Amino acid sequence: MWRLVMLGAVALTVMIFGFSLVEVGGGDVNASAVVEVRAGDTSGYTRAIDPRDWQFPRDFGAHADYQTEWWYYTGNLTAEDGRRFGYQFTVFRRAVLPPDEAAETESEWRSAQVYMAHFTLSDIEGQRFYHDQRYSRGGADLAGALPDNAAPGERYRVWLEDWQVMALDESAETLRITAASAIDGAPFAVDLALVTAKAPALQGDNGLSQKSEDIGNASYYYSRSRLITEGTIRVGGETFSVSGRTWMDHEFSTSALGPDAEGWDWFGLHLDNGVDLVVGQIRLIGGGARTSYTGTVVYEDGSTYHLAPEDYSIEATGTWESPHTGAVYPAGWIITITAESARMEDDLVIELTPLLADQELHGGDIAYWEGAVAITGDVTGSGYAELTGYVDTLTGRF
Repeated sequence: MWRLVMLGAVALTVMIFGFSLVEVGGGDVNASAVVEVRAGDTSGYTRAIDPRDWQFPRDFGAHADYQTEWWYYTGNLTAEDGRRFGYQFTVFRRAVLPPDEAAETESEWRSAQVYMAHFTLSDIEGQRFYHDQRYSRGGADLAGALPDNAAPGERYRVWLEDWQVMALDESAETLRITAASAIDGAPFAVDLALVTAKAPALQGDNGLSQKSEDIGNASYYYSRSRLITEGTIRVGGETFSVSGRTWMDHEFSTSALGPDAEGWDWFGLHLDNGVDLVVGQIRLIGGGARTSYTGTVVYEDGSTYHLAPEDYSIEATGTWESPHTGAVYPAGWIITITAESARMEDDLVIELTPLLADQELHGGDIAYWEGAVAITGDVTGSGYAELTGYVDTLTGRF
């Protein structure tokens, strides 16, 4: 989904004025080295306008000429004893100066790039949701994404301090995610190997994912929809060997949500019949929703079918009120895909149920719900749901 608003203006202002373009040289911070943030100004950046000529594995890395970018991993994993877990590992990049201006100011310690990372773990049996976030500037090897515009031959790697995803081969077909944290004295960590089962699925028009009718109000967007995953999860004093499936989204753009957008609901789903499915809707202020921004079926052989707005519907079946923020989120959905679409003989009707009610990231600059769901109905499976804009309307953050 179109997650650039995850780097909200409040978080960016704090981090940018804190250190993103500050020269660090062993003495006092030179405040004159900090530049003013030009909120909403997209001049000087490349925009997503035409379908892209994709070059993998190069395009797995960073695209610094675009203002915003993210790498998003979500997965459902099961231990050898049947214990279930969900996880999210996300790194966001936000430029605070366009490339030409950034080149004049950057050094080893000074950077025009701000990074934010979210790491969560859902312990289904333990009925506990662990979540943490970090920020850093892109300088001094504190955070970054490779390959980038300056180093196209680098092996894929995205990191923020010791949280990272990295390629284990030149083509980035096999990846490793490592992250560890502790909340209120309770440690949680993942060390996972991910093996690509399907080629990247290009969303929209050959990867051009239009968010509204305005030209340039779009992102370049692909999914690695099925990454076979094995490794270990540590929760408290226990370590579990786990296996399962991971969904990965990568988007980059220079845009913002339209003035009528309140937030979005996004679903990345692994069906047990080998099919993967992503659907979503942008909710509008005052009611209603726009479903045209994403909808793709990825078949078992990796071929894709793009769903039109009339090809599917999303119906909430319940609600959950957060004890942390007071927000009321939908808590269960019925998704229907019509028989006329997606090469099916009959309508596909599936029901999504959260595996844990409380999977809300809160306590930071942005609150949203992102968690593991179970799939029942015409076919079984597992997946992830992301719900934003239920605490605060996301429009106007840039």
